[in-house]
Amino acid sequence: MTECRKGHHANATPLNARLAGVLALVLLMLVMAGCASTPRLAETTRSALPSRVLLEDIPFHGQRDYQCGPASLAMVLEATGVPVSVDTLIPQVFIPGREGSVQPEMLATVRRHGRIPFRIEGSLDALLTEIDADHPVVVMQNLSLPAWPVWHYAVAIGFDLEAKEMIVHSGMEPARIESFMRFDATWARSDRWAFVALPPGELPAGGSAGRDLDAIAEFERVQGAEAALPAWEALVARHPDHAMGHFALGNARHATGDRQGALVAFQDAVTQGPDLAAAWFNLGLLLRDREDAEAAREAFERAAALPGPWQERARQALDDLATGA
Repeated sequence: MTECRKGHHANATPLNARLAGVLALVLLMLVMAGCASTPRLAETTRSALPSRVLLEDIPFHGQRDYQCGPASLAMVLEATGVPVSVDTLIPQVFIPGREGSVQPEMLATVRRHGRIPFRIEGSLDALLTEIDADHPVVVMQNLSLPAWPVWHYAVAIGFDLEAKEMIVHSGMEPARIESFMRFDATWARSDRWAFVALPPGELPAGGSAGRDLDAIAEFERVQGAEAALPAWEALVARHPDHAMGHFALGNARHATGDRQGALVAFQDAVTQGPDLAAAWFNLGLLLRDREDAEAAREAFERAAALPGPWQERARQALDDLATGA
């Protein structure tokens, strides 16, 4: 993976061969430019957004060769209150053998610094919506042709709908202006990979319940239940009908010692998802610990009636209740 390069240098070749190569490259670029078009926003998105947004308080760090990944992370982490330098981030995300930073290391580094990386939908609508919500967005671009990629990370910080322009911190240029057409063409070559980095308790403006749940779960695996708890609370507040969100919240509350809160969350989980066997089983365990044998039996019976890995454990729990074990 080659990232953030300023240019390519080829070995010397005979003049006629070099000219033929350049001509072919120019023709290919002309064909690609002719196929490119300004991306269209949905009418609902256009009507919901202001004509111009600029996040003026996003710090800028110049992106030296191969270091646009660490620099982009420093910008978005500092914007959320994490005091971190580019030099600190370089060994965490930069892979010398690959001359750059790859996506998993970028996301993992965000988690290590106490922020949750949420991948966003790969559309200009989703990108502009996040910026309007005061969320700077790390985007991955290919600044060259697909056959000779020059990978680059930038931070999208604004847009102008009338001028059809994006505003990005990129390279050595803060608040760089790029047309929607050019920006989207380079972004599309990365399959429109992008994410926002948010403190636990904040959610992306346009995320889905399932996508947000996955992001928070990955964060919890790194930082633990207590750190993730505000994120789970925010998830169920936004998606109160999402059973797995309540289930995850129940587990996090239980892990932090809030047994009553966990009980309520598991009750909400089975209300929203009556077929969620694990939630019935956990609910039964908490009810049993409260010495509410009848309610615990009902919960275990519901879990035991559902096929899956929790069925046998629920049946054993019922046997234990019957024998007083």
